[in-house]
Amino acid sequence: MAYTNYQKKQHIYEIQTYLYSISLFNDKIPQVIPDGVYGKDTAEAVKAFQREYGLPETGNTDPATWRKIVNVYRAYLHAAPAPFHVFPSAGYVVKNGDHGELIYVIQAMLNDIGSSYDNFPETKVCGDYDVPTAEAVKQFQKKVGLPQTGRVDSATWNMLVHCCEHINNMRT
Repeated sequence: MAYTNYQKKQHIYEIQTYLYSISLFNDKIPQVIPDGVYGKDTAEAVKAFQREYGLPETGNTDPATWRKIVNVYRAYLHAAPAPFHVFPSAGYVVKNGDHGELIYVIQAMLNDIGSSYDNFPETKVCGDYDVPTAEAVKQFQKKVGLPQTGRVDSATWNMLVHCCEHINNMRT
C-alpha cells in the first residue's frame, strides 16, 4: 500500500505534537505548533532535539530521531507527578470576594479535609471566596492554632497543604 499525503501529514502532526509536549519540559527545544507541515520551525525543533539528545543534527526525522522523540515523550508522561505551585507569593493574602483557580484549589483542600474529618464541614467548590469559604478557613485556622482571620496567607496555605498531604498519606 502506498504512503499517502494524508498519512504523511498525520505523521508530521504526530511528531510535532511530541516535540511541542517535550518543549514544555525542556526549554532548549523550541515550541512548534502542530499543523502537519514539516516547515522551517519543525526542522529547527528537530535539529534542537537532535543536538540536545546526542543525535546527528540534520533537522530530518530519521528512524533513530523518531524513536528518541517518542521515548523522551513517553519518559515525561511516566515521570513522577510534577508539583503545581499556585500560591503566588509569601506576602499574598486570599480574602472574601476573590475568585479564580487558586480559590478552587483552596476550596478543594477544605472539602477534602471536611470529607475526612467528622468535626469539620465540607466546603462547596465554586471558585468564589464567599462567606462559607471564609468561615471554613476560620474553623481550619482555629484547629491548627493560627489567628482566625478567614483569609488565606502563606501560613494558612502551608498548613492546608500539609494537612491534605497527611490525609492523602493516610489513604495510601
